[in-house]
Order: sequence, then structure tokens, then C-alpha cells
Amino acid sequence: MKKVITYGTFDLLHWGHVNLLRRAKEMGDYLIVAISSDEFNKLKDKKSYHSFENRKMILEAIRYVDEVIAEENWDQKVHDVVDHNVDVFVMGSDWEGKFDFLKDHCEVVYLPRTVGISTSKIKDDLLEVDNG
Repeated sequence: MKKVITYGTFDLLHWGHVNLLRRAKEMGDYLIVAISSDEFNKLKDKKSYHSFENRKMILEAIRYVDEVIAEENWDQKVHDVVDHNVDVFVMGSDWEGKFDFLKDHCEVVYLPRTVGISTSKIKDDLLEVDNG
């Protein structure tokens, strides 16, 4: 069985996220999604609209996702890849080169982001509507 892993906050889920998950799943048989815990988001000075548990529940309902795990810190990726016998690590192309250190443990793939959508864009659009 070929295992794939990807990471992210996956807050305010949108079609770009689903597109990424679908393309990641197409690279293997089993897709693991590691999502930032609420505590890790605080360390990154990031705040999610949805709690970890709610983001996890939403992701578990997506047919491309086989398992959801928590990302607790920046340094756990090598351990996750090794512990879960991961074959392919997938991230969006805006992270190009940042995870090449994992190439010693698995294939690393950077996928192009879906054009025209991002969580940042949604938040900006909502602010504009709220202030407009």
C-alpha cells in the first residue's frame, strides 16, 4: 500500500483544499492529513475559526482522506513519515523547497495551488464585506 501525507490548518474548507486532497490521494492508496492543533496554531500566532476537533471531523468526512492526525510542532514531519511508513509527502507549491529535507525518507511533491481561492482570500473578502 502506497501512503501519502500532507499538512495544513484546513480551516474554512474550500474547493482548493478538496482539490489538493483529491490530487494527493491520486498519488497513493492511503491519505494521511496532519492538521495543526489549536496549541500549535497559537505557537505560530495563527487562529483558526474552527477548533481542531471540528476541522478533524470535517476532514474525516471527505472521501479522499483516510486518516487525520494532529500536527503539534514543526519538527514532527520526519517522525510522522517514518512512523506511518509514508511514501509520498505532498504540499502546495507555495512551500516549494521547504521540505526537501524529507527526500531522504520519501518522495516530496509540491502541487500547484488552485487558482482564485485561498483561506486568506476568504478572510479578506469577509472583512471587505463586513467593512463595506
